[in-house]
Amino acid sequence: MEILIGYSNYAIALATMIGIYAIMALGLNIQWGLTGLFNLGIAGFFAVGAYASAILTTSDTTKHIGGFGLPVVLAWPLAMVAAAIIAWAVARICIRLRADYLAIATIGIGEILRLIFKNEQWATGGTRGISNISRPFEQLPGIWAPLAFLGLVLTLAMVAYWLAERGRTSPWGRVVQAIRDNEPAARAAGKNVETFRIQGFVIGSALMGLAGALTAHYFKFVGPEATDPLQITFLVWVMLIVGGNGSNRGAILGAAVIWTMWSASELVTSRLSGDWAHRAPFARLFLVGLILQIMLQHFPAGLMPPRRQVAAWRPRKPAAIVPQPPQVLPPF
Repeated sequence: MEILIGYSNYAIALATMIGIYAIMALGLNIQWGLTGLFNLGIAGFFAVGAYASAILTTSDTTKHIGGFGLPVVLAWPLAMVAAAIIAWAVARICIRLRADYLAIATIGIGEILRLIFKNEQWATGGTRGISNISRPFEQLPGIWAPLAFLGLVLTLAMVAYWLAERGRTSPWGRVVQAIRDNEPAARAAGKNVETFRIQGFVIGSALMGLAGALTAHYFKFVGPEATDPLQITFLVWVMLIVGGNGSNRGAILGAAVIWTMWSASELVTSRLSGDWAHRAPFARLFLVGLILQIMLQHFPAGLMPPRRQVAAWRPRKPAAIVPQPPQVLPPF
């Protein structure tokens, strides 16, 4: 019975993290898959959401700023707003940069945000982080508490998927995809390219902030190690590439596949001993990199690439020729 409960708890934890990473992958798909924005500062916006929600919901303490005691119903939207405001400020400065330069700029901004959270002890607790964060449904008995939180995470992931899919098929989605495919043509058509790119960057970053808030409440703690770019930015990019760039369903599938492999590799490497135990983190990263190489070789478009708009280029039926009545000419 205890073994069954242990497997159930592991499955619930696995599904919970898949749901959280699926939200982040959907945010990245809006930025890169649809809008073509190369964001390598995912960990920074994730940290903004995590710390904002932790500060807004924890009780008063001398270790960090806080004492607001807001419920998560208010704290999570405010965390998304905080990440969106930071993203808007960043986008106003960097959105005109090309893909590679934008990637370098977002790396720097993500690191700046992470170092601020790590060193501003009066606000974030510094290296000690923020603990005793409340988790929804934690008062429920036994397995029902993590199961209820899993249901909440999956519900939010499905809502994010529905909104992302509606956005992709909307006129707004067609414009940002046109900007991604041919920016000069979209600009020549009268579209405000910078405005649409800023909108895509802000929406994607808000979803990353929501994922950070969910993670902080799930672990009941947030600290500098929880916002490591190697485990946030790198994994989310691999999830999107493996699932299918430009596909919302592929983003969710990639999150499920990569996080399952990442979690399973931890089970294997935790049994190593001696020097191999110290090499376990590098072995896990090597495994993820190897999977990425194999996927790019055999599935360059991902496991679930976006569906082609067949109807858009399907040849139309020729118009029926209506016979004209014979014209009777006058005799002269």
